[in-house]
Amino acid sequence: MAGDGGGGAQEVVIVGGGIAGLATAVALRRVGVARGVVVLERHPELRATGAALSVFPNGWFALRALGVDHKLASRYDTYDTYVVGVRAVDRKSLLEALAEELPPGTIRFSSKLVSIHTEAAAASTSSSQTTTVVLRLSDGSVIRTKVLIGCDGVHSVVARWLGLSEPASCGRSAVRGLSVYPTGHGLKAELRQFLSEGLRAGWMPVTRTLVYWFLANNTVPAEAEAAGDPAKTLREVTENLARHMPSEYLDVVRHADLGNLSWSPLLYRNPLDVLTGNAAWGSVTVAGDAYHPMTPDMGQGGCTALEDAVVLARALSTAATPAEGVAAYVAERRRRAAWIVAGAYLSGWVQQGGTNVHGVRGYMVKLLRDRVFYRFVYPRLADTMWYNCGDLKVQRKKEAQNRNVMYGEPTKKLDCSTFHRSSL
Repeated sequence: MAGDGGGGAQEVVIVGGGIAGLATAVALRRVGVARGVVVLERHPELRATGAALSVFPNGWFALRALGVDHKLASRYDTYDTYVVGVRAVDRKSLLEALAEELPPGTIRFSSKLVSIHTEAAAASTSSSQTTTVVLRLSDGSVIRTKVLIGCDGVHSVVARWLGLSEPASCGRSAVRGLSVYPTGHGLKAELRQFLSEGLRAGWMPVTRTLVYWFLANNTVPAEAEAAGDPAKTLREVTENLARHMPSEYLDVVRHADLGNLSWSPLLYRNPLDVLTGNAAWGSVTVAGDAYHPMTPDMGQGGCTALEDAVVLARALSTAATPAEGVAAYVAERRRRAAWIVAGAYLSGWVQQGGTNVHGVRGYMVKLLRDRVFYRFVYPRLADTMWYNCGDLKVQRKKEAQNRNVMYGEPTKKLDCSTFHRSSL
């Protein structure tokens, strides 16, 4: 791809090779939306770093629609929280499971998007439906595409181009890590959580030898120096932030793999902007964290990204034009995404006793948390975790024939109708 204009033309370009990007590529191929789907990943290889993620039932419904659930279900046990079943999944394993479904060359590594502009398609009007999107990469190459999907994370270039608001800090940060026990950890398959003033911590076994743990804290000055240094981060957690935590929690933390340890601010997009913001322009849109970045307090970041992939692919496969498909996708996702972003923010703020809230106000927040939130509000939020985004239906034969020039060949139908709660 070196050289000016060396990228050529593509049917669909997805920016970002994380969960949202790879899932969207898999979904598009399964419904036959495009003969050529390209994923641009700025890193030189599939991102292997990162801790685990919680996959709730809504995530498994989406994974089933994508046809990859069987690769993961047998490797990770299900265990129940007090409201819903969940599996902790190694992020790397999920990315690999998705990448295996894509033909060689689909993911173009070391491909960093730097700018976007548009040009009118030949012999067409200036309508957004007949506009070509032109992408320039950091190596100088140029790619022209009919459909652009930004899955490039919280600081998305595509979201910024669309005019979505910049993600804001919620005043909290999170340390996340994977702890390794070569001979087995012996912990129960359950989510353990510890609450303190301005701090929430916990762990979740992933496999017999891996434990995912987290610590969410009110942002402190020490983060600026320690965040980029795993050793300093671990020392700050054990000697300062979590020093008063139970010894069993500290033991898990001390087994951390430094290569999978991170400390970063928790960002989110204003739910109102998710609901009303410009998440689509013609055949350009965003998915996952690029669309609805949220705090991790409901464990829904990865799950909603998987939902986006299924809904977007289905919308594009049934629409007359890519622009109509993108518009249908955004219309379907707006309300749910905004509600989950708001719910996650509220969940984190209340459970940590309120960010930087002290005295009588702090006491009232704790009272709200223990007497109201856990008993009445959180169960309602947990209902969203049973959401089924549906399957990837194949276009009818006549429709497919009419769209083959733009989209490509359909694939067989997947049915999630038997994927009930008891099977999770």
